[in-house]
Amino acid sequence: MSEEKDILAANAAYYSAFAATDLGAMSRIWADDGATCIHPGWPALFGRSEILESYRQILSNPEQDRIEPRNATVIVRGDEARVLCVEFVGGAALAATNLFRRVDGAWRMTHHQASPIAALVEDLPETPPSKRLN
Repeated sequence: MSEEKDILAANAAYYSAFAATDLGAMSRIWADDGATCIHPGWPALFGRSEILESYRQILSNPEQDRIEPRNATVIVRGDEARVLCVEFVGGAALAATNLFRRVDGAWRMTHHQASPIAALVEDLPETPPSKRLN
């Protein structure tokens, strides 16, 4: 499997854990140190235990909307990678950034942030744009 495919698989595992409301799987995705997270409307979270507690609350909410990620784009620099994508949640589109670090050969999440996009869902492209940053 190529490096980019490995990172996309780690990113997909994050969304699969969310969809399955599986806190154990979510726990396996996150790095042990240096982790941060900013959920939409939440203050910044620092550290693995604070982040996993937030997911325990989110995943135990029976009213939690399903998240559908699309348009994942990977940028790799050595042992660190970024995945930029769009999350569709309850009819809203969110720009998401997922950062990963290679730890003992596995890609582990070190940061997640999602923020609302000021665009209509129908205006968003079906496929990711080129890898050109600007």
